[in-house]
Amino acid sequence: MKSEEFLETFGTSNQGRAATAIDKRRKKREVWTWRLLLCSAFFTLHSSLFTSCSEENTTEEEFANWQERNEGTTDRWATRANSDWYRKILTYTKESSAQDLTNSDYIYVEQLEAGSGTESPIYTDTVRVSYRGRLIQSASYSEGYVFDQTYLNDFDWKTAGVADLAVSGVVDGFCTALLNMHKGDRWRVHIPYPLGYGSSSQSTIPAYSNLIFDIALQDFWHPGETHGEFKCR
Repeated sequence: MKSEEFLETFGTSNQGRAATAIDKRRKKREVWTWRLLLCSAFFTLHSSLFTSCSEENTTEEEFANWQERNEGTTDRWATRANSDWYRKILTYTKESSAQDLTNSDYIYVEQLEAGSGTESPIYTDTVRVSYRGRLIQSASYSEGYVFDQTYLNDFDWKTAGVADLAVSGVVDGFCTALLNMHKGDRWRVHIPYPLGYGSSSQSTIPAYSNLIFDIALQDFWHPGETHGEFKCR
């Protein structure tokens, strides 16, 4: 074989072997890349499942026997409703003459402050209120989990934030309270879960949750009436 032919053949053979080696290394890298991706996906999936299960277990422990505990709390509220400062008010959705009334058909009210107003809102009105809503006591919240509020820390008429709400747009228990309040009243309203969200959960509120609202009625007005901007006292 001539030297030129030998070099050409030898060079071509070396190039072929080099290309094969490169191809093998590339395929090997691809295999390891896929393995790493699969491992990462497996770890992420199981971490997510573990976190989800952990959160679910924590929630179950926090609100264990929740319906039973809330119903027992309603019965205790009812036994205390025998004074001027702590009284029960029948929901606006039922008549006092109804034969099937239970403790869950009433809200239970503590009067924290009495206002100077003489009129109460009606169903079609809009109210301006300051409020804080919480649940009954649970494992981690001795005063009840606060799920919504317009002010922080202790209530102060001069600094508390407000919300404008349609009387017809709130849960039955809250609505019942508003229909009986006067301007300047501040009440602590205990609402059995059938007059709240019932057997349905709502955002951070579990199903079968009694609701406790501190409500301060700042103002209210009828449809079509104008009202001024909110001013602190």
